[in-house]
Amino acid sequence: MKKAFQLLLFLTSAVVLLYCTTRPTTATKSRKPNVIYIFSDQWRADAVGYAGNPDVKTPFADQLAKESVNFKTAVATMPVCTPYRATLLTGQYPLKHGVFYNDKPLPNEALTMGEIFRDNGYQTGYIGKWHINGHRNGEHPFSARDKPITRDRRQGFDYWKVREVSHDYNDSFYFDENDQKHLWPGYDAFPQTDSAVGFIKKSKDNPFLLVLSWGPPHNPYHTAPEKYRKMYDPKTLKIRPNVPKEMVDSARQIYADYYAHCTALDDALGKILKTLDEQGLADNTILVWTSDHGDMLLTQGMLRKQRPWDESIRVPLLLRYPAKFGRKSIEVNKPINTPDILPTLLGLCGLKIPATIDGKDVSNGILKPAEYPIDAALVMLPVPFHEYNFQNGGREYRAVRTERYTYARRLSGPWLLYDNQTDPYQLNNLVNKPEHAALQKQLNDVLNQKLKETNDTFLPADEYMKRYNYTYDNKDSLRPQSYYAEIRPK
Repeated sequence: MKKAFQLLLFLTSAVVLLYCTTRPTTATKSRKPNVIYIFSDQWRADAVGYAGNPDVKTPFADQLAKESVNFKTAVATMPVCTPYRATLLTGQYPLKHGVFYNDKPLPNEALTMGEIFRDNGYQTGYIGKWHINGHRNGEHPFSARDKPITRDRRQGFDYWKVREVSHDYNDSFYFDENDQKHLWPGYDAFPQTDSAVGFIKKSKDNPFLLVLSWGPPHNPYHTAPEKYRKMYDPKTLKIRPNVPKEMVDSARQIYADYYAHCTALDDALGKILKTLDEQGLADNTILVWTSDHGDMLLTQGMLRKQRPWDESIRVPLLLRYPAKFGRKSIEVNKPINTPDILPTLLGLCGLKIPATIDGKDVSNGILKPAEYPIDAALVMLPVPFHEYNFQNGGREYRAVRTERYTYARRLSGPWLLYDNQTDPYQLNNLVNKPEHAALQKQLNDVLNQKLKETNDTFLPADEYMKRYNYTYDNKDSLRPQSYYAEIRPK
């Protein structure tokens, strides 16, 4: 009898052990989703195959689009590097977190993405470009770019393979968790992606947040690996009709080099997607692929960013979360803005959204358009600087981008109005035309409401620089003689 009881006890224990070790489905369902946020620097919305671009080669992004929520009107609230990053990490507008100028530091007191996820049991990692550590007043404008970011300045991220900023994408260096300097061999986006793969494999048994920040396709455009540059013949590329005729040849060469970076990064994206599938993590991972802002690439006769035109403010944004949305394409046409990204990720993870966050959680509106909370995205440039400083035509502005329209206002009054449905290349400025007066008033009211919601009184640039005790870099503060006449309302 005793032996029979011992045998029964042994068999029961074995069954329990077998059950506990062979029930991944239940464990997966109860576990918080992983979050991987991949973003590049200066990749504009139209430079992907799935958006209808006939030239650029992005097969992995195109496949991802077939399995993801595609935010077709994803907008950078301030389309330039440091302000975007500070807004992404805090969910706040630039005039609230105070980082509205490149190379200014995000305060330690800020409550950030890394800290929120870490406090909710997530392993956290950051790889690549950081660009929110900044320099102190009186120091050389770019003096912090080659220095390590100390542990207290890492905003909640523990795994750390980071450089403040570099635009040399070949054999660049970075600092690890211990402030030790290392080399990324070759084209840095590739070993950065390998590091991300290692983090994913190492962290797969616990929920994790990983941010992978690539430097390209930000200029210099010609520095992609030769393999990718050989894929593009400038003479064959289609140029957008809003590039001035006298700049078309230059634009073709820039496009070819820019697209080479895009295709290289697309290959890196493919490696992440493959790893998630191989590790059995894809279904329970929220994967976001996007960019911080676009690049004019000679549209409207301009290069780079900070401008309110679509090539500067609109970015690709795909969000794949198979456990909630399946592996199918879902298109969202209404805007999503930079401050909305963090609360949306928190909402999808079932985490509490702190009161410090300005943005809105759009997750419920993805499948229920009637519940989508945003009709217009606020775009701003409180202080023009560097490539778009006052001498180069930069001016303070505020703007809204809706699903259909763009409306921008300078200190002197209305500046731009486009119907992006009938005029997708923004060639016909409708501002102050009598036949569009009602539309202009409506959008001006929308902008005023956005400014009221964000406590933005739209002051001249110097007022914000004084308020935050910032100094201008180089000659950014210099104005042409016409400036003060321009800002006087007519």
